[in-house]
Amino acid sequence: MSPISKGSSYGEPGPLPTDGVIVRSDAEARAVVEPAVRAQHKVPPLGLLGGDLCRTLGGPRDEAHLRSPDAMCFPIDLGEVLIDGRLHFFVAHLAAHSRLWGEAFVAMNAQWLGRWELAPRSHPGDGLLDTYQARLSVGERLKVRGRLHGGGYLPHPGIRERRAPAVQVELTRPLPVWLDGKPEGRVRNVSVRVRPDALTVVV
Repeated sequence: MSPISKGSSYGEPGPLPTDGVIVRSDAEARAVVEPAVRAQHKVPPLGLLGGDLCRTLGGPRDEAHLRSPDAMCFPIDLGEVLIDGRLHFFVAHLAAHSRLWGEAFVAMNAQWLGRWELAPRSHPGDGLLDTYQARLSVGERLKVRGRLHGGGYLPHPGIRERRAPAVQVELTRPLPVWLDGKPEGRVRNVSVRVRPDALTVVV
């Protein structure tokens, strides 16, 4: 799937509202969203100037564009996960993996994880998370990394792919976990789910 465009039925034209907050990365977006959701406050509209969610939505990363009638507003799902008994949130992705990615679990609300187009079918407004659980040998990892564009690495016998509103997995051992690119401890039992249309973003 190519980045979501103005020609799609998803989203509507409109500039960033006056109470909107401009963010330049997925981590910055999460830093705005998580405290508001925890406090049960309304999350302000987010103007995206960078990050994997912005790239998925085809954002031009231009602040003047965000404030113009040519900008596009999108309802966005929010991912949530329980870590050490505490609920956390992510706007683009969760990634729990060993140092060299021999074992990994990834939940995607965006197409991209850094330079990798890990989830080409992922749509941030479909009420689903695209999840991938992998256990790969060194040789398999090298082959997969060479095909991480447009989903060319799938199907693969060592990778389980699921698209669902909620997924629960148990890893073989506690692994470091990153939410929107920021470390957030370790997890072994991972339970993720989606909150449909929880946010509004503008690109």
